[in-house]
Amino acid sequence: MDTNLIQKYNIAGPRYTSYPTVPFWNKAGIAYDSWIDSIVKAFNESNQSEGISIYIHLPFCENLCTFCGCHKRITKQHSVEQPYIETVLKEWDIYCDLFDKKPHIKEIHLGGGTPTFFNPKNIENLINGILSKAEKCNDFEFSFEAHPNNTTKEHLQALYDLGFRRNSFGVQDYDPKVQKTINRIQPFETVKQVTDWSKEIGYTSISQDLVFGLPHQTRESIIDTIEKTKELKPDRIAFYSYAHVPWIKGVGQRGYDENDLPSAEEKRVLYETGKQILDDLGYVEIGMDHFALKTDSMYQAMENKTLHRNFMGYSASKTQLMIGLGMSSISDSWYAFAQNSKTVEEYTQLVNKGQLPIFRGHLLSEEDLVIRKHILNIMCHFETSWTDEAMQFPELAECLERLTEMERDGLVEITVNGLTLPEKARPFVRNVCMAFDLQLIQNKPTTRIFSMTI
Repeated sequence: MDTNLIQKYNIAGPRYTSYPTVPFWNKAGIAYDSWIDSIVKAFNESNQSEGISIYIHLPFCENLCTFCGCHKRITKQHSVEQPYIETVLKEWDIYCDLFDKKPHIKEIHLGGGTPTFFNPKNIENLINGILSKAEKCNDFEFSFEAHPNNTTKEHLQALYDLGFRRNSFGVQDYDPKVQKTINRIQPFETVKQVTDWSKEIGYTSISQDLVFGLPHQTRESIIDTIEKTKELKPDRIAFYSYAHVPWIKGVGQRGYDENDLPSAEEKRVLYETGKQILDDLGYVEIGMDHFALKTDSMYQAMENKTLHRNFMGYSASKTQLMIGLGMSSISDSWYAFAQNSKTVEEYTQLVNKGQLPIFRGHLLSEEDLVIRKHILNIMCHFETSWTDEAMQFPELAECLERLTEMERDGLVEITVNGLTLPEKARPFVRNVCMAFDLQLIQNKPTTRIFSMTI
């Protein structure tokens, strides 16, 4: 990768799990009734045809991993499990009462925090409680994130019996110095054990998360980590860029000096090294940060141009309506976004009052919806088109003008009807999206609120 291009385009920018991005949601928020109207509209439009997705945030962790940017609650008190699950099920009841038909669930994803913090029986009660008021689509996909250190064979069997066939293990890096710095001591043998159990039980898609750009990480440690990963041959690999945002995430990411982090050029070497090894192993790059074997559904979704991106990242199954349950979860009706309260206490208090626990949101304008489609196309397919009049908007010419420099640098190819990113431009996909981001352009932040794009 051209070092000059890295220096030129390595700026702070969004990751585009939504448009508008959260910092640019309407400051007045979204009216409670407007959110309900939006949810009901999306449900009526999509429940029968494609079903809905449910993201459940399980926020508890026993230890703080200092690289983590998630909303979590650190505790070793497992007495928090049952009350939290009861609250999540009450929130689900509030949503179900809005609908005149049983929800058809296409996707459930358990995220965290650490979902396997919860004991298998409590997870079983949670999922059975959700399904008691719903029906599963024929092509449903249930998945969960897991910390290898506290995932037992009992966890894996219980979730499999509930219909889960895909899991994702957070690995990050196997280098002892890196693990100590990020407070994530996790031997390879532990990851191998949970992977072997998953295969033995019958999971059809096993994913592992690796992170590049961590403190003290080197090219040698990336090579060693991926060589170990090769032995386990997961179906998917998320190879994420570490987002260093201590001004947002607080004390955790201030546990090491920024001088301990790789420079932008070094970080790109880590990515290029990892990408080359993964390519040699038969993994195909999917969108941004993701790799999959050709036998995996995510690769097939990319080939069929059905790949989708939302607050959970890339997904092989698209639904118009995604309901987020639990503290800090974000819901997406396509027409609007809403985020739940960020503390367990406030979340619980609102749900117990019979209210949806949203504390902020955004109702998308017609122009927001058009730009959202363009950004999704670019993030998922590295191309977009405005041949259809419905994909045009007044500021389109201005957006393309902002890409003139990138076009000269060979990072985007623009025609009368659309644009395409050549393969060498994929690391710069966020920069291309930023040219379409009218909210970012019109409300340019005066302080740094995003991680670096490269």
